[in-house]
Amino acid sequence: MLTIPHFFRAPQSSLDSAPPPDGGLQAWTQVLIGHLINFNIWGQIQSFGIFQPIYSSTLSQTPSSISWIGSLQILLVYFVGTFSGRAMDAGYFKLMLVLGLFLQVFGIFMTSLASSYWQLLLSQGICQGLGNGLLFCPIVALVSTYFTTKKTLAISCAACGAATGGMVFPAIARQLLDKVGFAWTVRVMGFVALFNAIIALTFARTRLPSRSTGPIVEWSAFKDKTYSLYAVGTFLTFWGSFFAFYYVRTYATDILGVPSSTTFIILLIMNGMGLPGRILPAILADRYFGALSVFIPIVFLAGVLLLCWIAVDSLAGLYVFAVFYGFFGGGVQSLFAASLAALTQDLGKVGVRVGMVFSIVGVASLTGPPLAGALIQRMEGKYVGACIFGGVTMICGCGFIVAARLVNKDGQQQKERGKSTTASETSLSDEETKL
Repeated sequence: MLTIPHFFRAPQSSLDSAPPPDGGLQAWTQVLIGHLINFNIWGQIQSFGIFQPIYSSTLSQTPSSISWIGSLQILLVYFVGTFSGRAMDAGYFKLMLVLGLFLQVFGIFMTSLASSYWQLLLSQGICQGLGNGLLFCPIVALVSTYFTTKKTLAISCAACGAATGGMVFPAIARQLLDKVGFAWTVRVMGFVALFNAIIALTFARTRLPSRSTGPIVEWSAFKDKTYSLYAVGTFLTFWGSFFAFYYVRTYATDILGVPSSTTFIILLIMNGMGLPGRILPAILADRYFGALSVFIPIVFLAGVLLLCWIAVDSLAGLYVFAVFYGFFGGGVQSLFAASLAALTQDLGKVGVRVGMVFSIVGVASLTGPPLAGALIQRMEGKYVGACIFGGVTMICGCGFIVAARLVNKDGQQQKERGKSTTASETSLSDEETKL
């Protein structure tokens, strides 16, 4: 029977049962680790716009087919979260970290050697996707176990790695592609990811004890109306959200006739605006409104912006779109995880519950960009249908998240009334005893 070495099990500690520190050196170090891991994961994924036009011009494949490479990567990021989240709860965070980082870095270097569509599908889509999936859910769960009142800010700071990675990787591509070619440009990206991986392996630490019992999928969670509505809402949201990151460069070249060198700047701006897009809503959520309440208008405005993309007919207009969609699109990605973690009251189940919704979102992320690409192809290169698809699905997703917010609020009020009733009955019982 296969056994996993004790080295990979989370160590037990007398501090494990203590409340989250909500700050301190070790807690914020885990946020830094999360930032670096998200740098590797989402910096690459959100920079897929670098690869989309390159692959389209060098491979005899349609844009929709090329999108499957990036979409498969996103599917595995989220879908594998069901299993890596449960492994995190069982105490195997270190194992997920080692395997995930190895596959992630190995996949990047193998991408540099790929010369055909199926090779790219294996290296960039499957290998990197599996590595990313082993990492993403556990790192979100890990950060959430260290914080209470600052949880949304902490998770969003970790998620900002997507924005910094989304600026660094396009900058590397812009500087090196014409000088050293595709293969060595990707290898430089691999060395950057390897550096981050070494830091993550050195300083990552779990806080909670392992939970050896419990299912991989907690089906009873879907009896919770808030959780189910949120799952449907986020599916629809992510069905349309990644379309812009994939196709903004091809829109600039094919529709507006913008030079390829300029399109790198557009992608860099869009990814860069994800930095304030993740931090500012997180601060508002932690200090004033709560993650779910801030998440709702962010999703709605991102959907409206995709509909507004239809009217963009100049480079200046595309810059404006990139700024605003980068901000709100970044907010969608960070507040999604923070809101989901906030819905899970039992920290011992946060890994499996987060992983379940991640898997649902993964299916949406897999099919969304290729569907948008197929619509573009069907409309002979026009983006109107794809923009309507993305905008409408995000706005509908926002409606389900609003319903989840209302149901959650009603549930909390009922619990408070129940506690109040119980307290009154206890007080009355005490008075009767005295008499």
